[in-house]
Amino acid sequence: MLEAVFFDFDGVIADSEAIANTVLADTVTELGHSTTLDQSLARYAGRRWTEVVAEIETAIGRPLPIDFSGELKRATLERFRTDLKEVRGATDFIRRFSQIPRAIASSSSIDRLQLCLSVLALEAEFDGHVFSADMVARGKPHPDIFLFAASKLGVHPDECLVIEDSAGGIKAAVAAGMTVVGLCAASHIREGHDLKLRDAGAVHLAHSWSDVERFALHFFNG
Repeated sequence: MLEAVFFDFDGVIADSEAIANTVLADTVTELGHSTTLDQSLARYAGRRWTEVVAEIETAIGRPLPIDFSGELKRATLERFRTDLKEVRGATDFIRRFSQIPRAIASSSSIDRLQLCLSVLALEAEFDGHVFSADMVARGKPHPDIFLFAASKLGVHPDECLVIEDSAGGIKAAVAAGMTVVGLCAASHIREGHDLKLRDAGAVHLAHSWSDVERFALHFFNG
């Protein structure tokens, strides 16, 4: 039996990846390199920020403006305030299993997480258990964020269920010794993504939160 559940955030609870990559695509286009949402997802999603910056600089043929990262973050957060929605079914699942200790373990910054939780009216659901990769030495695909979350909840890693939508996040959870569900339910998911998650080590694949609930009912005995 498992004793806790850890949620990635972007693309799992918040349907944010398509929004963020739309803003990024528009920004890169304004810099002179025409980019669509699908191209942004293919080129930049799931990569380290330093790699994204290098890729964009290669594409535009010059260094990015000094304030690029800050301005992109500001524009993205503004779009979240008006357009962000949950991945359909996420809130129902969170409340359905409210008796299970849980936490968010995300690569996003803590201020982005707090804003998005506020927009989605989910701040109270995690009782302060919102953990960012900024809090650990290494981000995903390293296991640090999940091991940190387990220590904070006082549970052993092999007692934890993780719900992730990215290959890097799944590799991190597997490296932490946790059971992983790969969720393919957000609007940024494209054909073949589920195979990437399985290759990364997802024990189960889910295409909706209803699928996740069926797994969880087994793991947590209802």
